[in-house]
Amino acid sequence: MKKQAVLSLSGGMDSSTVLLRLLTDGYEVTCLSFDYGQKHRVELERAQSLVDYINSNSTYFSTMTDGSSPTKEIQNYPKVKYGVIKLDGLAPMLNSALVEGGDEVPEGHYEQENMKETVVPNRNKIFSSIIQAVALSIANEKDTEVRIAMGIHAGDHAIYPDCRQEFRDADYFAFTEGNWDADRVSTITPYLDGDKFDILKDGAVCCEHLGLDFDTVYTNTNTSYKPINIAGKWYSDYKSASSVERVEAFIKLGRPDPVSYADEGGVANWETVRNHVEQILNAA
Repeated sequence: MKKQAVLSLSGGMDSSTVLLRLLTDGYEVTCLSFDYGQKHRVELERAQSLVDYINSNSTYFSTMTDGSSPTKEIQNYPKVKYGVIKLDGLAPMLNSALVEGGDEVPEGHYEQENMKETVVPNRNKIFSSIIQAVALSIANEKDTEVRIAMGIHAGDHAIYPDCRQEFRDADYFAFTEGNWDADRVSTITPYLDGDKFDILKDGAVCCEHLGLDFDTVYTNTNTSYKPINIAGKWYSDYKSASSVERVEAFIKLGRPDPVSYADEGGVANWETVRNHVEQILNAA
């Protein structure tokens, strides 16, 4: 039986790359997304599209157990399971710029103080409680160990307290205290000490291993907290902090972001997006 993992798949590039890493490492993955009334619900569409793409291209070159180059033998990996948990009834009761009815999403860099307005109170605790329940259920049903995976990274820590290791440790302790057989479930956060550039680099490695197209994978992700709809098509903004951080990673990687961008004037090309972000980074 394949190793089992449950992933919180937001539809963003971080958790999407964790999905690639889990598949590369030989896990059978159950993905859960959460509709909590976020303004950027397009991320749920992107998550579904990514899972569909992966499941329709479910072959990859296996790596030899001794770490040598991939063999020529093509192996199938199990289909990724995916579901959306509806929590949108919470939105009217949450004080955050990220949910419907909240204040305007601030622009700039994550290091700015006003970025705390994008915190959703207790969001990761709410998510993790549900994910832990699903993971433990799988562990008991299949009589196996299960890993819970999340895409949190070092860039999240300053703004989002529930992305810090101290929170993760306390949350896991509460889970083990409140459930029988909880030791069957453990947590994996592969990018906890990295940034979005590290995530993209690993994503490129995983795409090659899995036989997936890098641009197609990352087109099917959303990092923008202020997506823009033009003629029925969703575009990412490039001025909110989450987008700035993503674009910075692609600049470091030396390749254009395949996601389509726009601003109040309409569709924006990569040069416009890159120049804007470079100005922000130079001023920081």
